[in-house]
Amino acid sequence: MSKTILIADDEPNIVISLEYLLQRDGYQVRVARNGQEALDAIQASPPDLVLLDVMLPLVSGFEVCQKIRENPALADMRIVMLTAKGRDVEMSKGLALGANAYVTKPFSTQDLLAQVRALLGGA
Repeated sequence: MSKTILIADDEPNIVISLEYLLQRDGYQVRVARNGQEALDAIQASPPDLVLLDVMLPLVSGFEVCQKIRENPALADMRIVMLTAKGRDVEMSKGLALGANAYVTKPFSTQDLLAQVRALLGGA
């Protein structure tokens, strides 16, 4: 069975390209366009991995990451933070909150895909 990835991002161009790329690689993809939508989607049906933008409407990516890590039932969920905020302090915060990886925008789709494959052990 293929792995499920939730893309939590409010930039349509990024969502479209990531959705296409990940589906082509054999993953099931769901999309959330704000932090609350992401939390609701995770609660309803936990994905294997979340591509999580830091700057999301309603609830920030940092808050979503923290809430995921506070829930013992979601301990195995992989989180990749995606953000234009590339300063060391943001990266440190994301990793401290429990993100498995931190990717800054703009990013190479191939590098991101390699990161996803490494975290999920392939499609």
